[in-house]
Amino acid sequence: MYRTFVIIRHTFIEAIVQPIYPLLLALGGVILCIYGLLPFFTLGEDTVMYKSVGLDVVLLIVLIVTLFATSRSIFDEIEDRTMLTLMSKPVRRWEVLVGKYLGIVLAAAMAVAILGAILTFCTWMRLPGDYQMRTASVDEAELRQLFEMRMMHISGLFPSLVLVWLQISVLAAVGVALSTRFSLVVNLPVVIIIYIAGNLTRFLFPLDTGPLAGRSPIVKGFAYVLSLVLPYLEAFDLRSKTVFGTIKLAHTMYAADPHGFTMGDIWSYTGVAMLYAAMYAAFALGVGMWLFHGRELGGSEG
Repeated sequence: MYRTFVIIRHTFIEAIVQPIYPLLLALGGVILCIYGLLPFFTLGEDTVMYKSVGLDVVLLIVLIVTLFATSRSIFDEIEDRTMLTLMSKPVRRWEVLVGKYLGIVLAAAMAVAILGAILTFCTWMRLPGDYQMRTASVDEAELRQLFEMRMMHISGLFPSLVLVWLQISVLAAVGVALSTRFSLVVNLPVVIIIYIAGNLTRFLFPLDTGPLAGRSPIVKGFAYVLSLVLPYLEAFDLRSKTVFGTIKLAHTMYAADPHGFTMGDIWSYTGVAMLYAAMYAAFALGVGMWLFHGRELGGSEG
């Protein structure tokens, strides 16, 4: 366990000191701040649109950072023979694989937290202007309404950011598995293709009444197997409730909204998504362990 912790710590530090990590985080922060100042012309829903676009920016930036880290995590160490030195110690290959993965997802978690804090701050600041409310009003009822509105919008961002991190963690597991055999040139586009395909799997279901209705059982069977192998990324999309819906916060004007959603329901769904992410990551790392087991550690396999 201690050996795995050492690998996690080393991989985490290695990921965050890479020049691309602070560079892309700074770029993402600037984009979020600029978007926070721009109107979206949505007739009263500018804050909602900003949150949706902001979450996409966080996902894109952190995903790119993570894919660069995963693509270089194992392959480069094998090619420059650093892995030989590591494996000469009393450490198992699965400890290396798991340690690399956990170190990378911790670095991704920190990136999501940093950009999420910027997104939360910008949402808090732009909301009065979007809804034409005064922050310097002497009317306590108006100030209370503004505070409750801010809390409702902010409370939906936290589970959304967790789901963004879970989605990135799933793709990171795929990237780490591929890095046991393939370089950045192959790894990066493959994971991006898997990301696109994982978002398209939502359109396969239901098999009986969906787009595959009337197709042969072979086609439906292939689609079903494909949906099991590819990550079902719709499981990490809860924006219909956390961004576009109303959250029924206790002791606020939204508490009695008949069309609202409770935080308990949202966090329960997030817990299920976390379980799915853990299972798929274990599956991907298992495949990676199989690929890593027969890999020569002295460099190119020729």
